[in-house]
Formats: sequence, C-alpha cells, structure tokens
Amino acid sequence: MDRRRAVGYLLLTVVLWSTSGLLIKLLPWNALAISGTRSGIAALVILAYLRRPVFTWSFAQIGGAIAYVCSQTFFVAATQLTTAANAIFLQYTAPVYVALFGAWFLKERVRPGDWLSMAAIFAGMFLFFAGDLSPEGYLGNVFAICAGISFAAMIVFMRKQKDGSPVETALLGNVLALAVGLPFIVSELAGGPVLDLQDWGVLAFLGVFQLGVPFILYSKAIRALAAVEAVLIQTLEPILNPLWVFLVIRETPGPLALIGGLIVLAAVTARAVISAGRKRRGPVVAPAAD
Repeated sequence: MDRRRAVGYLLLTVVLWSTSGLLIKLLPWNALAISGTRSGIAALVILAYLRRPVFTWSFAQIGGAIAYVCSQTFFVAATQLTTAANAIFLQYTAPVYVALFGAWFLKERVRPGDWLSMAAIFAGMFLFFAGDLSPEGYLGNVFAICAGISFAAMIVFMRKQKDGSPVETALLGNVLALAVGLPFIVSELAGGPVLDLQDWGVLAFLGVFQLGVPFILYSKAIRALAAVEAVLIQTLEPILNPLWVFLVIRETPGPLALIGGLIVLAAVTARAVISAGRKRRGPVVAPAAD
C-alpha cells in the first residue's frame, strides 16, 4: 500500500474512533458493559472480514491484544475516577512512549521533527483542555497514564507485524475485551435499564463503525506508516470528539480550546507534509567515483 492511501485510511479511522465520546453518553448502561458489547460486535465484523483468521500466537500478536484490552479498561476506569479531560490528555501522552518503545523494539528512528511535533501537539492539547484539567483524582490520573502506555504498546505491537497480518491482533483484542465486559453485560441485562431500539442502534454503530471497520483500516495503515507517524496523526481524535458534541448539541468550545485545536491540527498537518516530501525525495545517492 502506498503512503498516501495509508494516511487516508488512518484519518478515516480517527474520524470514526472520535464518535465514541458522544455516542457512549447516549447509552444508559455501565461503561464496561458498553465496552464489552461493542467489542463483541466489532469482533464479529473483523471475523467476517478475515473469514479464516490466522493466529500465529506470536509475542507481538498476543502482546498487542493484551495491550488493547488494558488500554480500553484503564481508560474506562480513568474516566470514572478523574475528569474526562485528564483521562484524554494523559492517555494521549502515548506518542512519547511510542517513540521510546519504537526506537527499542522496532528500530525505527525518531527524528527531531517528531519531537517538535509532539511538543506542539502537547501544547495544543493543554490549551484545548485547560479549562477542565484538574489535579484531583490521582488514581484516575495514574490509570489514564497506564492507558497511554498500553495504547502505545498496542501501536508498536501492531507495527511489529507489518510484514504479516495485524488484523488478527484486533480480533483477539476485541474478544478479550468482550470477556472482560461480559459480567457487566449480564448484570445490565438482568437488572439494568432496558435498552430501546435506538439504544441498540447506537451500540450496533459503535461495534461496526466505531471499532470494527476502523480497526480493519488501521491494521492496513499501520503496515505502511512508522509507529510515531501513526500515533501523531491519531492525536486528532481527542480534538474531533468535542467537534461532534458541538455539531449535535451545540456545545460551543471556548477560545483557548479553539486555539489549542488549531495548534494540534497545524502540527499534525506539518508533520505529514514534511514526511511526504521526504518520501518523494527518497534517499540521497552519492555519485559514483570516476
């Protein structure tokens, strides 16, 4: 796959992932029950795509699946124990961990421009969430940091399988997430709020279009993009999340949030343009000696 198509797949993935914040708020169930149900639906979507999944049970495949579940679980726990802004901001410290893990595990070089992009993105995200960040909820903040580390590990493990098929990692991860959420699903079905047709429609959308299809696209994109490059583009997700809220319920972000969002968008765009230019130029070849 060429790099331009990979970036397009990743951007579409980020847009679809970003719908979760708004849609989950519409459901009356426990967060882990929602997470388990959408993961179960996503697993069916991925299985239908693969038809005959090939499980190598390699360290990267199993590690990526476990990292996926840890990322989901830690993030849900973080949102229950600290502010939503803290949870998202701390989870998206992931580019730093990807840079460190990638340099060691993948042998992928992190360029000075990557570190500059990270600095600009963190500054933009800080402005974006500045009004909601809080020092309270220390355990929740720790869980959010763990979510970021797990998220980074998942990206690195999936990138490690660039010469194979990372989709099976997503399938395994969603099956494990279903297993984690199953007790909560049973509890909600037994004595929780009764879901109407609209609620089930939202759950179906979350499973198919917010998790299943995006992970198929992501598994394709990560094979053609460096791990750091992929995670820098993914930082658009927490900026897009409030955009959906604004479009649907007209909750207007403040001026600092607008400035922060523009900084993140500019940093990601600049990083993508510079990377594309480098790819077009290709390696410099020394002239042959006479």
